[in-house]
Amino acid sequence: MDSETPGSSWHEITRAVLKRHDVRLVTYVPDNVLRPLIEGIHADPFFTAFAVTREEEGVGIINGAWMGGTRGILLMQTSGFATLPNVLASLSVPFQIPTLMMVSERGTLGEFNIGQSLVARTMRPVLDALAIETHTMTRLDEAEFILDRSITQAIATAAPVCFILSPLLTGGKAFAK
Repeated sequence: MDSETPGSSWHEITRAVLKRHDVRLVTYVPDNVLRPLIEGIHADPFFTAFAVTREEEGVGIINGAWMGGTRGILLMQTSGFATLPNVLASLSVPFQIPTLMMVSERGTLGEFNIGQSLVARTMRPVLDALAIETHTMTRLDEAEFILDRSITQAIATAAPVCFILSPLLTGGKAFAK
């Protein structure tokens, strides 16, 4: 663990790694699992963060920011990923934009919503078909390494990357019994 990175939670580690890589712009579709990260980012004047109405809008904004010299990331949940293949295949991939995406995984481990489950089953194959690097993050002790190295690689290779936050890492969504 880097001495500058707080190690108590996945969201503190994520925020510290984003700062280390000068990822200042954060677009997101609100999500309860991502709430601690979103709140921490809003509380930190280093970042510019705002909600978008659709995930494609977030990709367009962070890609435009990249072209203007600012690094950004899109935060979303699994179901929102279903709207992205076209914009990734027609903008991020062919124009070699290191689109950073973080997805809170739904559709597994006790999920009740069939829509979430269907997207969870198709998300990784779609990312693979687009040759987009993915990392499913399950352990706190690996979070900093995965984020740090993958952001470095995305920028160096001008290629998108998607971080999938497993409920094993985040605790996931609490479901009513």
